Amino acid sequence: MNGYYSVYNPRGEKIADCGQERDALNLMAMRNNRWEGHYYTFIPLPGEIVDVISRYRLESVEVQYEPIPVDNTLPKSDLETFDPGYHD
Repeated sequence: MNGYYSVYNPRGEKIADCGQERDALNLMAMRNNRWEGHYYTFIPLPGEIVDVISRYRLESVEVQYEPIPVDNTLPKSDLETFDPGYHD
Protein backbone atom coordinates (compact mmCIF):
# COMPACT_ATOMS: atom_id res chain seq x y z
CA MET A 1 0.00 0.00 0.00
CA ASN A 2 1.32 3.41 -0.93
CA GLY A 3 1.58 6.17 1.58
CA TYR A 4 0.41 9.72 1.31
CA TYR A 5 2.38 12.93 1.70
CA SER A 6 1.36 16.02 3.66
CA VAL A 7 3.23 19.21 2.71
CA TYR A 8 3.71 21.94 5.32
CA ASN A 9 4.90 25.54 5.06
CA PRO A 10 7.66 26.93 7.36
CA ARG A 11 5.04 27.96 9.95
CA GLY A 12 3.98 24.32 10.25
CA GLU A 13 0.63 24.81 8.50
CA LYS A 14 -0.47 22.04 6.18
CA ILE A 15 -0.83 23.35 2.63
CA ALA A 16 -1.59 20.13 0.73
CA ASP A 17 -1.95 16.37 0.77
CA CYS A 18 -0.37 14.51 -2.13
CA GLY A 19 -0.77 10.93 -3.32
CA GLN A 20 2.70 10.79 -4.89
CA GLU A 21 6.05 11.79 -3.39
CA ARG A 22 7.08 13.56 -6.60
CA ASP A 23 3.99 15.81 -6.28
CA ALA A 24 5.01 16.77 -2.75
CA LEU A 25 8.57 17.50 -3.92
CA ASN A 26 7.31 19.49 -6.94
CA LEU A 27 5.01 21.53 -4.71
CA MET A 28 7.91 22.39 -2.43
CA ALA A 29 10.12 23.23 -5.45
CA MET A 30 7.46 25.54 -6.94
CA ARG A 31 7.64 27.78 -3.90
CA ASN A 32 10.46 30.34 -3.82
CA ASN A 33 14.10 29.28 -3.32
CA ARG A 34 14.22 30.40 0.32
CA TRP A 35 11.09 28.48 1.28
CA GLU A 36 11.98 25.76 3.72
CA GLY A 37 8.82 23.73 3.88
CA HIS A 38 8.74 20.02 4.58
CA TYR A 39 6.57 17.00 4.07
CA TYR A 40 5.69 13.91 6.04
CA THR A 41 4.84 10.47 4.74
CA PHE A 42 1.90 8.74 6.33
CA ILE A 43 0.18 5.44 5.71
CA PRO A 44 -3.43 5.47 6.84
CA LEU A 45 -4.45 2.58 9.03
CA PRO A 46 -7.42 0.55 7.89
CA GLY A 47 -10.44 1.83 9.72
CA GLU A 48 -13.85 0.48 10.45
CA ILE A 49 -15.54 -1.07 7.44
CA VAL A 50 -18.74 0.79 6.73
CA ASP A 51 -21.60 -0.63 4.69
CA VAL A 52 -22.48 2.09 2.20
CA ILE A 53 -25.59 0.54 0.68
CA SER A 54 -28.19 3.27 0.73
CA ARG A 55 -31.77 2.72 1.66
CA TYR A 56 -32.67 5.59 -0.65
CA ARG A 57 -32.84 5.03 -4.38
CA LEU A 58 -33.32 7.52 -7.18
CA GLU A 59 -36.23 6.90 -9.47
CA SER A 60 -35.39 6.20 -13.08
CA VAL A 61 -36.62 8.77 -15.55
CA GLU A 62 -37.17 8.13 -19.24
CA VAL A 63 -35.82 10.93 -21.40
CA GLN A 64 -37.47 11.74 -24.72
CA TYR A 65 -35.45 13.34 -27.49
CA GLU A 66 -35.50 13.80 -31.23
CA PRO A 67 -32.30 13.10 -33.16
CA ILE A 68 -30.61 16.11 -34.72
CA PRO A 69 -30.26 15.74 -38.50
CA VAL A 70 -26.63 15.65 -39.63
CA ASP A 71 -25.43 16.84 -43.03
CA ASN A 72 -22.04 15.23 -43.73
CA THR A 73 -21.48 16.95 -47.06
CA LEU A 74 -18.95 19.75 -47.43
CA PRO A 75 -19.40 22.71 -49.76
CA LYS A 76 -17.43 22.66 -53.01
CA SER A 77 -14.16 24.61 -52.77
CA ASP A 78 -12.85 27.15 -55.29
CA LEU A 79 -9.24 26.35 -54.29
CA GLU A 80 -6.92 24.29 -56.45
CA THR A 81 -5.97 20.78 -55.41
CA PHE A 82 -2.49 20.50 -53.89
CA ASP A 83 -0.01 18.82 -56.22
CA PRO A 84 3.23 17.87 -54.39
CA GLY A 85 5.07 17.32 -57.71
CA TYR A 86 4.31 20.81 -59.06
CA HIS A 87 7.07 23.46 -58.67
CA ASP A 88 6.94 27.12 -59.74
